[in-house]
Amino acid sequence: MKWFLQRVLAAVAAVLVVALGAALLVRLQYTGEPASWAVSNQTNALWMGHAWVDGRYGERELAELKPRITEGGISDVYVHVGPLDYDGRLDPAKHPELEGFLRMFRRELPDVRVSAWVGQRVEEGELDLGDEATRTRVIEAAAGLVDAGFDGVHYNFEPVPNNDPGLLALLESTREELGEEVLLSSAVPTVEPLGGLAFTLGLLASKDPFWSSGYLGRVAEHLDQVAVMSYDTGMPTEGMYGGFVVRQTQVAMDAVPPDVRLLMGVPAYPDDHAARNPEAETTAAATRAIRIGLSEGGRRRDEFGTALYADFSATRGQWEAYLDGWVGPGGGEDG
Repeated sequence: MKWFLQRVLAAVAAVLVVALGAALLVRLQYTGEPASWAVSNQTNALWMGHAWVDGRYGERELAELKPRITEGGISDVYVHVGPLDYDGRLDPAKHPELEGFLRMFRRELPDVRVSAWVGQRVEEGELDLGDEATRTRVIEAAAGLVDAGFDGVHYNFEPVPNNDPGLLALLESTREELGEEVLLSSAVPTVEPLGGLAFTLGLLASKDPFWSSGYLGRVAEHLDQVAVMSYDTGMPTEGMYGGFVVRQTQVAMDAVPPDVRLLMGVPAYPDDHAARNPEAETTAAATRAIRIGLSEGGRRRDEFGTALYADFSATRGQWEAYLDGWVGPGGGEDG
């Protein structure tokens, strides 16, 4: 029995040493100063809430948001129009003011592309991307939104397992249906910080904590834009969160083809839960980390920007932190 306990304690100690070493390596990523050229080139995105298409928001709210979109170099917005029903259908009753919103938005911001943000949970008992009939209905919904006047479709299905074939089949069929001229984008989860980690953790965990970089690359091949949701990471401190986002940026740049726009997600919301410490995951930390990760590449990637989440939750301080930290770096703070 004593021998067994010694072995268990030794194994636990080894795991702790590895974990502490990994934490230190993550923290060290968030050091140094980003290059002066690692800033916005006015190709950023913004997730916009459902209130724009259900009648709660209108002219007054857009007048308030418009200068932020302009100052923030926002070239694309993703407007929530769903969610989808569990069989893949999209009920038009969920977006009764869609046409009015599009007319208003195009009048005020004609140079900003507008994509329909379409998604649903894909856990057991909910939307099944592995079902061909379900995928067909999702694509029918996407095509209807483009016909209604959207420039493109932005998919956001969560959680999608690593190496899931259903999502790949959906993206391939969506592209075939909508054609090359329609903008196709998707939000994606965080990616393994080290090669092989997604596979290893997938053997131990009931749900995949990361996508592999290889799977991200295969998904990106079907898209015009990829938005990495680099938040809700569970990192306990700002330094560790910053280091994690630096590494996410580096891995994603390697995985996503250079002709596909890579957008790194920036948190701008107050949520405090098990997967997010709002004092660690700040807007300022995210933008600085993205700049450091971009700098590590040694040169400016043309198809690169950030995606801010979200218009309905960002405080004035978070918008200032975003503008100071990414659009015109100068050290803004959250608030």
